Amino acid sequence: MIHHQHPYPPFLPEGLTRLIIGTIPPPRFSLGKLFAEDVDFCYGSKYGLLWPILDRIFNLELLYENSADAVEQRKFFLAKNKIGICDIVASCERAKQDASDLGMQDITTRDLVSVLRKHKTIDSCLLMGGNSRNGPEYLLRKQLKLKGLALIPEDSGSIKSHRLPLEGRDIMVYTLISPSSAANRSIGNSGAYKDQKAEHGDFTVMDFRIQQYEKVFL
Repeated sequence: MIHHQHPYPPFLPEGLTRLIIGTIPPPRFSLGKLFAEDVDFCYGSKYGLLWPILDRIFNLELLYENSADAVEQRKFFLAKNKIGICDIVASCERAKQDASDLGMQDITTRDLVSVLRKHKTIDSCLLMGGNSRNGPEYLLRKQLKLKGLALIPEDSGSIKSHRLPLEGRDIMVYTLISPSSAANRSIGNSGAYKDQKAEHGDFTVMDFRIQQYEKVFL
């Protein structure tokens, strides 16, 4: 078995209002074996789409390289927009060195409830993936259940949303399409995507993602 430790601490800027929650970066980030086009920060994989999506939405002109400048660009953007990142997986074991959520075993999670209690300015959580086994929503639901808490359904439309009552305040929890390119197939098979593709022939899965992410990031 391979021990896979999350390489980054939570990024929690002062006054943050939104919290991005994923699982864990690919093992090469924990091993320090980054590609030249990787960024040594959360969601920095050259194959990941979160930063390209945010780049398009906010016109950030980001660098995509293993450099300190690329990291600082992302931290500056997050702090300016009061967005934090706290992935839910602290560590796990893997039978093979891949990045799949399904491949995670013996998962140790970060205490997200404590993070939400401490940072009372957080009003929304943005889950980078759904309720399939070992996905962010799946693991969050397990953690909440152990603490006697639960997500209350609000909207099951294009963006699934829930409300999390916590100590006198309601935190909105939005489940977004995973920024992993592995989700492209499921997007391509969705009726919502097919309808727009039929109407606009040049419509892409990236356009579909941007439409969704804009609704919670802008």
